[in-house]
Amino acid sequence: MTAHRAAVLGKPIAHSLSPVIHNAGYAAAGLAGWSYTRIECAASELPGLVAGLGPEWAGLSVTMPGKEAALAVADAASPVAVAIGAANTLVRRPDGAWYADNTDVTGMVEVLTGAGVRPGATVTVLGAGGTARAALAAAVRLDAREVTVVARREAAVDELRPVADALGAPMVGAAWADAATYLDADVVVSTVPKGVADPLAAAVPWRPRTVFFDAVYDPWPTPMATAAAAAGCRVVSGLELLLAQAVGQFAQFTGVPAPREAMAAALADARRRPGPSTAGEALLPPLSDG
Repeated sequence: MTAHRAAVLGKPIAHSLSPVIHNAGYAAAGLAGWSYTRIECAASELPGLVAGLGPEWAGLSVTMPGKEAALAVADAASPVAVAIGAANTLVRRPDGAWYADNTDVTGMVEVLTGAGVRPGATVTVLGAGGTARAALAAAVRLDAREVTVVARREAAVDELRPVADALGAPMVGAAWADAATYLDADVVVSTVPKGVADPLAAAVPWRPRTVFFDAVYDPWPTPMATAAAAAGCRVVSGLELLLAQAVGQFAQFTGVPAPREAMAAALADARRRPGPSTAGEALLPPLSDG
């Protein structure tokens, strides 16, 4: 039996539920010999790690902070990954070359559409890293009227401008000190690491029609998610994006359709286990079965 391996790379990574989702998919699809794990890996370490992987490695999921580094190590990439300058997916091709893609984009479009986001919405993105780039691309696909990127560093917004231009995104930048001013948008997407946005929770003039998406899912709920839910907002967890982007990765890694229902069930089961990742679960809507 041929062994096939895949993993999620990031730092920190111990909290990741990606192995739960992918391994459940392998079992449901009857893919004997397939395994998926976590690897602690900083962005600077990613090129060396990828270069040292043997032929049994079929694919890699890449989370913060390595999404830009993942694109840089690839031999070829999808148009959307090139446009946003970040990849969350590395697929090993039969000739050994690595192909980069970004399934965060299609995943975001899926979960935000499911939350009721429609064309013409105003969008505010907190953060300006790799996930924020995916949010820009998702906003374009959702035909957003305006996208405001709020970043802790002015230079980070400037670095996003070529991305916005390539995507045709109607982007404006804003300083982090003024963040609360821009969180009355139709859609608020937080892409910053855990804890960074916490001080904003009590300062946001939440409106019930706002859809709040937080890429963080551990710990959950975040103070921002708690405040948004209390105000009557639709709250979307990073767990929903985690499932949606994993479904896209699974098909690329294995070459077979993803058994989404089984993957969703495994993630839902993991959410029910006692621990910091499941606290406040009532804020999470049921995960889609497909």
